[in-house]
Amino acid sequence: MRNDFHGELDSLTSTLSQMCGLAGLAMERATQALLQADLVLAEQVITDHEQLTLMQTRAEEASLLLLALQAPVAGDLRVVVSSMQNVADAERMGGLALHVAKIARRRHPDHAVPEEVNGYFAEMGRIAVDLGNNAKEVVLARDPEQAAQIGRDDEAMDVLHRHLFTLMMDKEWSHGVAAAVDVTLLGRFYERFADHAAQIGRRVVFQVTGTTPEL
Repeated sequence: MRNDFHGELDSLTSTLSQMCGLAGLAMERATQALLQADLVLAEQVITDHEQLTLMQTRAEEASLLLLALQAPVAGDLRVVVSSMQNVADAERMGGLALHVAKIARRRHPDHAVPEEVNGYFAEMGRIAVDLGNNAKEVVLARDPEQAAQIGRDDEAMDVLHRHLFTLMMDKEWSHGVAAAVDVTLLGRFYERFADHAAQIGRRVVFQVTGTTPEL
């Protein structure tokens, strides 16, 4: 019974890791669609999101079965409960990439953001992809130091987000209200993506140590 339990737990962890990787891939493609006004890539992100949703549903069902049938305690209980929360975060990361892709699609064939902010979104996209891939690795490795690093890496995204907002508030902004709204929403999507990745890292620390690092 315990061997079966740990096999199912390993399967749950593997699913979560895959979801983090898929979320990072979705944001990579969404960023390319945004910067290149690539409708094909935007549509691919939108279509592929269903896979993440299905994986979340199945992972949550598997978690509930483990809780109901195996009654885990201590470290095993922490892994199951935090994994349920983490699969929701991973799906939400993919959902935020979906939002980016939808804005790119809505503005096509035009570019959704002014050229002068392309560098911001290229860097925010790079950080988001790195965070998704790091979360993918951390979930499997369960290394608390590596997991805590995700939260520290999230700070770089926060800095870019603040700079982007400052740029739009500058009196020299000449791209109108619609562009400002799109840039504001997009900046928030990237910032929230990083926050969800950081939450996954914090929960991995909790799984291993039983304590939650400070925000």
